[in-house]
Order: sequence, then structure tokens, then C-alpha cells
Amino acid sequence: MISPFIVNDKNLFLSRFPVSQVNRSLQAWDSADEYLINHVNEQGLINAKTKVAIFNDAFGALAVNFCQSATENAEVFSINDSYISSEGASYNIEQNNLNDSNFKQLNSLDSLPNDIDVILYKIPKSKSLLIEQLIQIKKSVSDNCIFIAADRAKEIHSATLKVFEKHLGTTKTSLAVKKARLVFCQLDNKQVHQSPFPTVWSLAHTSTNDSPSRELTISNHANVYAREKLDIGARYFIENLPKVAANSTVIDLGCGNGVIGLTVLANQPEAHVHFIDESTMAMASAKQNIMTNLPEVIEQCEFTLNDSLTDIEGGSVDLILCNPPFHQNTATTDHIAWQMFRDSHRVLKKGGELRIIGNQKLAYHIKLQRLFGNESLIASNDKFVTQSAIKR
Repeated sequence: MISPFIVNDKNLFLSRFPVSQVNRSLQAWDSADEYLINHVNEQGLINAKTKVAIFNDAFGALAVNFCQSATENAEVFSINDSYISSEGASYNIEQNNLNDSNFKQLNSLDSLPNDIDVILYKIPKSKSLLIEQLIQIKKSVSDNCIFIAADRAKEIHSATLKVFEKHLGTTKTSLAVKKARLVFCQLDNKQVHQSPFPTVWSLAHTSTNDSPSRELTISNHANVYAREKLDIGARYFIENLPKVAANSTVIDLGCGNGVIGLTVLANQPEAHVHFIDESTMAMASAKQNIMTNLPEVIEQCEFTLNDSLTDIEGGSVDLILCNPPFHQNTATTDHIAWQMFRDSHRVLKKGGELRIIGNQKLAYHIKLQRLFGNESLIASNDKFVTQSAIKR
């Protein structure tokens, strides 16, 4: 949705990304963005010499504002784990015709500059990502750095504030404005904690070919789902994967830690698997898991940060395996699933298969029937369904 974003009489236009998404009713900013920007401007925290780090800026609302502010010579760094969020920030800066010469995007695994003056922090949904980012911030910046976090008031619990206290120092909150709240931290906690990430755990793999069963070692960065064991959805999906022919081209779409594609390769080492996700940490985890468990097939793998299957050649793939997300940041939405299914139909060869898993209540069979003209139920239990659609 292109929505006017008016803060301190500045009229900007922001779009959620990707701009072609089906759900056009969701706006690209929230009241926590407004509150944070207004506070920074009222307190005069940024001038031409300030180095600012912005974390988890969903679609660039903060980046756009500070790229076009009166303090346009300030250096602005935007740190994000999401490829889609990074692309959204770039898109919104461009559509507002802003100067981005002092704006730099970093991913979640890049080193943070150590001379940052102000950190503006949107609190992520993932507690593990919150912990990891706070640990890296404490290691990287001086105690004089100004740190302000923001989120919807209902998402800031006492447990959240204890995490800030533990990893940064003295923590206070603002009054709520438009159901948003700010969190202020003094970086006065002298203890610097060691990161618990990536986590490493074992997965028993039962082979479906003549090779012996084995233990796989799975590594997960902080922002990757199921950080300590295989989640029940992935386990059920693995139990109902198709048999893959040698030399097949397979996409693990929304791959996370890559355990689905890894299983395919463990069963069929002559497959070619393309791991695709929009999370930097997911992509790093997937690549590490191939290198750890099946280094001999690494040349048969591709690892791509992407917005679904954008720019993947049409009619080029035999099999796509996918567990589509049903939320984007804090918004519950089915537009990502729609995009994944549409892209899959375009990218599959004739006779190629899209196989998915989802919660029973999501009724993905309706979408598959509409897009592919067919749908088959592979397996179901009380919570999940595995479904298949063939490109005719």
C-alpha cells in the first residue's frame, strides 16, 4: 500500500515491499516509527556529524525520514536480516527522490561500525534475534551511544525489558502514544555476554536409498525458526517428501536452515538443489549445514537471497518444496503464499511439482486449485496437510 507518511509536516510516500503483493491494505509504517522519529527530532539527537544505526526497519520508514532530513550529512546505517526489508528501504528512498549518498545497508551478519552515536532500534518479533543483536551492539559501540528502541506497547513486556537490562544496562520506558512505546537504555552494564548463536543440534536421518542412516548436524543462526530441534511441521514434511530422480533440479523455497533440501540431497546426492530465502541468517545456516553434512555436493547447490522466485528462469525446475509463511513481520497475511505459488507455477517445467506443507486451517488447496487447476492431498494429521500441485 502506498500511504502518506507525515511526520513533522514532512510528506513522504511509503510502499510495502514487494509492491506487487496481493494484500494492498497493509501500510508500510506504524505508530512506533512515528513516535521514534518525533522523539529524535524533538530532542535534536541527530546533526550533520552524527552516525546513526537503524535496526529492523521493516520497509524503510526510518531510513527514508532520516535520508531526507535537514541533517542530510549524517551517516545512516540500516541493519536488517530481511532481504525484502532492505529492498523495500531502497525502493522507498528512490520513489521519494531522496539522496542516499550517506546511507548504507548492512545485513545481520555484517560487522557494526564501532563509532555509532545513535541507535534507533525496532524490536524484532524473534526474541533470539533481539538477544543476538543486543550482544553485538554491546560489543561494538561505546557506552556513550544513545540507544532508543520502539514497538507497539502491547509487545513490550517486563520480560522484554529484562533482556535489555541484561545485555545493555539501565532501561526505562516512555508513556504510550498511539499504542506505541519507546525503550531507553544506558549502555552501562559492564558484563558483555557471549552469543549463544548459532545453536547446533543433531537430527537423525533415515535414508530412503541404499546408503546407511546417519546423524545430521544442524546449525541455526538466531533468526532462523526451530533453533534447537526440528519443528513438527518440518518433520511431517520430511516424512512426506517425494522421491527425487537423479539430476533433478529442486528448489527449497523459504528454506530456513535448509533441512528440507539437505534431506533431499542425503537421499538423492545427484540432485541439484537451489536454496532460497529472504533471511541472511537463514541462508548462512543452510549453506553451513550443507558444508557440515554433505560437503561433497556443495557444487550442486545454489544459495540465493531473494523475494520468492523473482528473476528465476521460467520453466526451469522439476520440483519446488515449500512451507509458506503466513505472516510478514507482525502482520498476518496470505499474500506471501500467493506470491510463492504464482512464482512456482511460472518457474516449474511442464509436469513439474509444487509440494507444500501448511496448517489445516490455511486452506491452501483452494489457492493451488485456482493457480494450477489441480491439487492432491499427500498426507494429513490433526494439524498439518501436505499437498501437491502439478504444472500441466
